Amino acid sequence: MEPSDEYWRNQLLALKDELLRLETESKDSRGTVELDQSRVGRLSRIDAMQSQAMNKAVSARRKQALVRISSALERVDEGEFGFCMKCGDDILAKRLELDPTAIYCANCNAS
Repeated sequence: MEPSDEYWRNQLLALKDELLRLETESKDSRGTVELDQSRVGRLSRIDAMQSQAMNKAVSARRKQALVRISSALERVDEGEFGFCMKCGDDILAKRLELDPTAIYCANCNAS
């Protein structure tokens, strides 16, 4: 038996909540790096700047994932969730379990 649209909606909403929580928790790590060398050594500052850059990249990926989740929720509401946007065939539930925002079936994704 295939999972219902309500099941997928709940999965997507839980994923969205988790991403929003992580985004909120990591907000400080993307802040401005202190440039005062009397308080922070040069290497520590470089490490902090590298960490900041990585955290900004992670944040950008989270924001992209949130856009994909919103799109998937729209497809659920429109009754189009779980269908390949290229060929129209079903997307296997196993594929959706791995990535509920998937828009292509395995065949179309490979091409």
